[in-house]
Amino acid sequence: MSKVPAPSQHAADSHDLIRVHGARENNLKDVSVELPKRRLTVFTGVSGSGKSSLVFDTIAAESQRLINETYSAFVQGFMPTLARPEVDVLDGLTTAISVDQQRMGADPRSTVGTATDANAMLRILFSRLGKPHVGPPGAFAFNVPSVSAAGAIKVGGAKKAQKVTFNKVGGMCPHCEGRGAVSDLDLTQLYDDTKSINDGAFTVPGYTGGGWNSRLYAESGFFDPDKPIRKFTKKELHDLLHHEPVRMKIAGINMTYEGLIPRIQKSMLAKDKEAMQPHIRAFVERAVTFTTCPDCDGTRLAEHARQARIKKLNIADACAMQISDLADWVRGLEEPSVAPLLTALQQTLDSFTEIGLGYLSLDRPAGTLSGGEAQRVKMIRHLGSSLTDVTYVFDEPTIGLHPHDIQRMNELLLRLRDKGNTVLVVEHKPEVIAIADHVVDLGPGAGTGGGTVCYEGTVEGLRDSGTITGRHLGDRASLKDTVRKATGTLEIRGARTHNLQDVDVDLPLGVLCVVTGVAGSGKSSLVHGSIPADAGVVAVDQSPIRGSRRSNPATYTGLLDPIRSAFAKANGVKPALFSANSEGACPTCNGAGVVYTDLGMMAGVSSTCEDCEGKRFDASVLEYRFGGRDISEVLAMPVAEAEEFFAAGEARTPAAHRILTRLADVGLGYLTLGQPLTTLSGGERQRLKLATHMGDKGGVYVLDEPTAGLHLADVEQLLGLLDRLVDAGKSVVVVEHHQAVMAHADWIVDLGPGAGHDGGRIVFEGTPADLVAARTTLTGQHLAAYVGK
Repeated sequence: MSKVPAPSQHAADSHDLIRVHGARENNLKDVSVELPKRRLTVFTGVSGSGKSSLVFDTIAAESQRLINETYSAFVQGFMPTLARPEVDVLDGLTTAISVDQQRMGADPRSTVGTATDANAMLRILFSRLGKPHVGPPGAFAFNVPSVSAAGAIKVGGAKKAQKVTFNKVGGMCPHCEGRGAVSDLDLTQLYDDTKSINDGAFTVPGYTGGGWNSRLYAESGFFDPDKPIRKFTKKELHDLLHHEPVRMKIAGINMTYEGLIPRIQKSMLAKDKEAMQPHIRAFVERAVTFTTCPDCDGTRLAEHARQARIKKLNIADACAMQISDLADWVRGLEEPSVAPLLTALQQTLDSFTEIGLGYLSLDRPAGTLSGGEAQRVKMIRHLGSSLTDVTYVFDEPTIGLHPHDIQRMNELLLRLRDKGNTVLVVEHKPEVIAIADHVVDLGPGAGTGGGTVCYEGTVEGLRDSGTITGRHLGDRASLKDTVRKATGTLEIRGARTHNLQDVDVDLPLGVLCVVTGVAGSGKSSLVHGSIPADAGVVAVDQSPIRGSRRSNPATYTGLLDPIRSAFAKANGVKPALFSANSEGACPTCNGAGVVYTDLGMMAGVSSTCEDCEGKRFDASVLEYRFGGRDISEVLAMPVAEAEEFFAAGEARTPAAHRILTRLADVGLGYLTLGQPLTTLSGGERQRLKLATHMGDKGGVYVLDEPTAGLHLADVEQLLGLLDRLVDAGKSVVVVEHHQAVMAHADWIVDLGPGAGHDGGRIVFEGTPADLVAARTTLTGQHLAAYVGK
């Protein structure tokens, strides 16, 4: 009996690898890797070693670009143009879905519900089942205003006009326009009413010192500029504050006069607060008070939208409920006519609970979510997806997660893989690295010292590989033998922000105090929302650094100001010459260093400017030297080298040296001063921000997850920095989940026991050793396991 020959492998089954050859994006040095498909690959390495450059800027970016190329040229014209990554070969790519850590937009009308389509389904549900019937789904949308119009129109060649009326019912509250809050300007912050305009009554930035803004009001003729504002008549005060726009001539120049309040609203309040210059942001925070809208009571909805109810609940009540409770309420609705809708809504709400976000409510503004929460909200769209053979790319999905929640996240990543997808994860946590099928370790250092593959293979192989990650993978911080004694206390009494339940706690001063607890237990609410404003607090939160390709560490930290002044003084010229964003810019590339050529629907091309050779400065500026170097050479120096350069000798500049020392302290000694902020990794940006705030005057530092984006080896350096701050007489309060930071603390405050309304209480206060010995909380159990007790 002859044997049947084994069937040879089908050609279509031979494409089981994503092959990358010669990747050179950012700091990558000709990297070549082969990644198995339908497996979980974790990318590790110190912060700034090139993980995101390989995963997001090379693999995911090329996949997205190739998908965009399948559309017609007309459609591509409306899409963002993506340049082809610097890479020789990219083979075996599949459709990539990136789930990054970008915070959600801080648009006041964007909420958790609108960002996940849960609100859209709820609106349809209330339009079908709500009693009394109010209207279509749009009648429950706080982004849709009610409109009514009437008029006469001629249709086609008709000689007689027809009368037409138009009505559209929307759910937007007409008073606050769907924002839930109304803003008021505090007039005492705009001017000093004891002075006249000519005496400098205005206190608004840009309106002082006799410039055009103050001349406009002084010479308008509507009131006497030498009369104190408090003596103005009612009409004069109205003309100063609320006058409608009117054209007039001031000193022979045509200008538009407008009341002070609408003028400030247009020029300052219409902008994104994060993008403002610091002095203008400080003014806005001082002058503008936000109060809950009295008409809709903060629900954002018009009165008619709040009248329709299902089982005694209106849509505002449903959106304000904790999502885990709302899921139970939806489960109790039985209505065959909308059964498919109820099933879909049920699945979406259950996904929130499953991913550890059941403590949120749908009306929570999207801009208030932390980076980790925002990333998990984006994941919800993909959990129930029927797509397979997709590449999912995650950027540190465990940021903001307690060790207890990481297990749950691991299960989700494995579930996505088991559906037949390729899962690529950039991660530092040993718990996630442990579940990988394949590991790629980049390094050995950061910035120019990184960008090569140090190890590729299994997790077991990584442990024995001798790389920085391999050596630190088994690290376990030990509890301190002795803890510092508090020098005082910061009292918090009756804290009720968000889910806090009337919390009283004394945070010790003069020590390293860690506030911990599961995600959603109320840590940030306690630290950011309840610490008294007069406590001299320097807060470093998770909000991202904004910066264009013209921003760099030197401009962001304020380092460039003393450097420019030193150059100007040494050469007897003005400081503006030494700014590539001002007078010293190369005229050909306007100080960008590169010339951009727009190619329409195809990706634009950037080429190094031929005149300045990428140095960004005009040739005449580069003739001025300080300490033997020109300004472009100084900006090309790494922080560590610049720290020595400005420390002594003829280039000694104490103001610059202080800032450089802080940058070196947070572990950024390898960054060059002129490196564009757009090329920095998440962990580098976080540390750059920390370095900037270390110079602030204040006795209490409040840090929100400073280990976010940090490699195990970098965490040691961070702990050293925190110790130095405490030893210098500062008090440090850290919101943190990392067990190494908890073990290093002098005092721990543990919140919980659960998330949302199951949290908001203090479940433990004391030393780390006491927490480990008691093991009464989830944190205590995980910390005990971590330190091997």
